[in-house]
Amino acid sequence: MFQSPGSIIFQLGPLTVRWYGVMIAVGFLVATYFATRLAKRWQLSADQIVNLILVTFLGGIIGARLYFVALTWSDFVLHPIAIFETWRGGLSIHGGFIGGLLFGGIYCLFTKLPFLTCCDLIASCVGLAQAIGRWGNFFNSEAFGRPITSDFFLRLYIPPDRRPPQYQMNDYFHPTFLYESFWDLGIFLLLYFFLADRLRAYPGITFLCYLSLYSIGRLLIEPLRVDSLPAFGMPAPILVSTIMLLLSWLGIIGLAIKYKAEAKRAVQK
Repeated sequence: MFQSPGSIIFQLGPLTVRWYGVMIAVGFLVATYFATRLAKRWQLSADQIVNLILVTFLGGIIGARLYFVALTWSDFVLHPIAIFETWRGGLSIHGGFIGGLLFGGIYCLFTKLPFLTCCDLIASCVGLAQAIGRWGNFFNSEAFGRPITSDFFLRLYIPPDRRPPQYQMNDYFHPTFLYESFWDLGIFLLLYFFLADRLRAYPGITFLCYLSLYSIGRLLIEPLRVDSLPAFGMPAPILVSTIMLLLSWLGIIGLAIKYKAEAKRAVQK
């Protein structure tokens, strides 16, 4: 049985240190360590990759917050200052993808780093950052699933003030944060240790594999959630994950055809 000890680690005067921010920071640092190791194997500048990760991370945080705010604008319209209170949660990974790609793409453009190769490198490590970062949801008692019985083998206790009104009489819920944490860890292990080096000669494929695998995980786990943000009459994560999955498959097929054609032309020469 899982139960959050609370969202705050300690307070020192006006300084409040929260688990949510710490988990995101730890995930970022650990993933950056593995990314620099991969960069050295791929003979890329570790310093440039660290700078790229910092820029991408900043863009991801901005995109994740703006995406969440856009989908829950009614919660912020009367209290716009709350938009900046990211330590309370409210970061959407799909918005993070958009912001991170935009900021990272601009950085690669100005530094002349190979964009698709950099996408592959970051995608190989980001699953680890997500696996660790999901524990921030645990400490915030958020991103949980539907109610379950007290004898379910994995159960998450949610305090009454964090439960949706219709579930006030339920104590235990699916620990969907944990399901996704395990899924993301599996993506990292597969891509980093088995696929990234093997697919290095085909830039963009590893990144698209990550998008595909992550989308599959969200499509499996999201139906269990009780706090999915709506968009066009359906849960936004399911809609966006479906689109991402289809686009990633089309991208893999397109790049495979492109690389096969290039290999054929090389043989003919």
